[in-house]
Amino acid sequence: MTERRLIHIVDDEESIRKSASFMLRTAGFDVKTYASGVAFLKEAKHADPGCVLLDIRMPDMDGLAVQAAMAEHGIAMPVVVLTGHGDIATAVTAMKNGAADFLEKPFEKARLLAAIDTAFERLDQQVDADLSAHDAAVRIKALTPREQEVLRGLVLGHPNKTIAYDLGISPRTVEVHRANVMTKLKVRSLSEALRLGFAAGLDA
Repeated sequence: MTERRLIHIVDDEESIRKSASFMLRTAGFDVKTYASGVAFLKEAKHADPGCVLLDIRMPDMDGLAVQAAMAEHGIAMPVVVLTGHGDIATAVTAMKNGAADFLEKPFEKARLLAAIDTAFERLDQQVDADLSAHDAAVRIKALTPREQEVLRGLVLGHPNKTIAYDLGISPRTVEVHRANVMTKLKVRSLSEALRLGFAAGLDA
């Protein structure tokens, strides 16, 4: 492909903007950076389409607010959310709001490029890449009832400790069930497992 893909990096940390820009430019992407969500939104309506790397925790306007403003203004660029806090509830909210993926800082280059690939697939197709509700339900039926309960807790945005308390088991046991869920669903990341859970209606 001769056309270079564009990445919009929205992060208040200059070190993240610089390191991610360098990483992506060396991988063959064009990059534009913004120090705040407000700065991005001022340009986004008229910006060239691309993938948005969006930090969650920023002053003045956080990533979820930026994501909501994009939807409100019809800015359909796919979003990959960045979080430095391992905040499952926030990541779940971002995914429900249409994020293509989420990454925890510090992120590895391979994981970043994989998330961007997912986002650009969505941009190319202009369709949601989620599995149909039927297909998702069939795959989730392969889980034990307890594994399904753990997945439902994750889909609802609960941390391991809360899931453990609700189910009357130890956090360590929740971790074991989480690992089994990932293996049985044949997914490589929590975001993929969440997408299946959403498609199957586990957040209802």
